[in-house]
Amino acid sequence: MIKLIVLDVDGTLTDGRLYMDDKDNCLKAFDVKDGFAIAQWIKLGGLVAIITGKTSEIVRRRKEELGIQELAQGVSNKVVELNKLLVKYSLSLDEVAYIGDDINDLGVMSKVGFSACPKDAVSEVLERVDYIASKNGGRGAVREIFEKLMKENGMWNKVLERYLNEK
Repeated sequence: MIKLIVLDVDGTLTDGRLYMDDKDNCLKAFDVKDGFAIAQWIKLGGLVAIITGKTSEIVRRRKEELGIQELAQGVSNKVVELNKLLVKYSLSLDEVAYIGDDINDLGVMSKVGFSACPKDAVSEVLERVDYIASKNGGRGAVREIFEKLMKENGMWNKVLERYLNEK
């Protein structure tokens, strides 16, 4: 059973575009529906980590907003970071899912129990993952994958019950 879902950012949680202005500001767009699914996974006891090659205050803020437990930024070797998480949380590779979209995600993807990507991932990733979302990165792919894992783990009905039984 998957206990930890590890996410890449650019091209996975976002559409991969970086919006830059003349004042050194950089913007990224996150999908609210992706965020909802991440938050539900965490509320039901699931672990989430972000491992990304870039460093961004925007990503740190999103992590805090959603309650994501772990964040590693500016990472050149994602497998090293994954191994730290395995030790910290006493997990096996079979208990980890990874969602990414580009070649720098392949090392981690080849080791975990479940790998997935957005529909618009690069061909080398599309050829090697366990699951390809029907949606693009930053456009609901993460929601789709989290929902799939929650349904497989018997968690999704708890999410539905929570909202159906609101008073």
